[in-house]
Amino acid sequence: MQIIAIIGQKGGTGKTTTAIGLAVAAERAGYRTAILDLDPQSNAANWKDRRQADGPAVESIQPGRLRQTLKAAEDAGANYIFIDTPGKSDTAAVDAARAADLVLIPVRPQIFDLETLSAVRDALRIAGSPPAYVLLNGIHPSATRSPTEQRDVIGNAFGLPVCPVHLSHRATFAEAPTTGQAPQETEPNGKAAAELEALFAFVDKAALNMPAQKKLAEARK
Repeated sequence: MQIIAIIGQKGGTGKTTTAIGLAVAAERAGYRTAILDLDPQSNAANWKDRRQADGPAVESIQPGRLRQTLKAAEDAGANYIFIDTPGKSDTAAVDAARAADLVLIPVRPQIFDLETLSAVRDALRIAGSPPAYVLLNGIHPSATRSPTEQRDVIGNAFGLPVCPVHLSHRATFAEAPTTGQAPQETEPNGKAAAELEALFAFVDKAALNMPAQKKLAEARK
């Protein structure tokens, strides 16, 4: 079972949107998938309540129940677990990162988001330094700096690897969840869908390159 934690030290960076998009991508790829919602606002769980499709499963839990819930998910045959965390909670971020095989840190290209990366880096260190990538989110198509330039600046400034895939500022990222869907479902041929599928391909490749996850390729439905 592959565990992906999506963490940050600020609300509004796109953690829930990223978790939802990746979970739907994993389901579409044939994996048994679930989201664990550690955020008291329960945005992922509320999304599931609006959703018509069966998967992915979503469970809202307290951080203290994370270990037991992950064990139950593994026993039930889950292949991918995406952990959605609160906007500001050192404890939840550390617990999720400690349990994860891979950590994603969504940030928007603005100073208020970027200033939180030092605290995130500290949380990762406390969690044992799991593999982690900053995920640039909300990149405007007409931005002065290219995504590549922005990745280089952030990587050099904060000493954290930056995911080679980014998510752009597109209306469907905000609109799709209102009906319990993801962009791949509302606009399957759209650019947002393509970005999410590319992001999941990156995550999936990273999973297959981890020694403990070699059997993941055989775990499809």
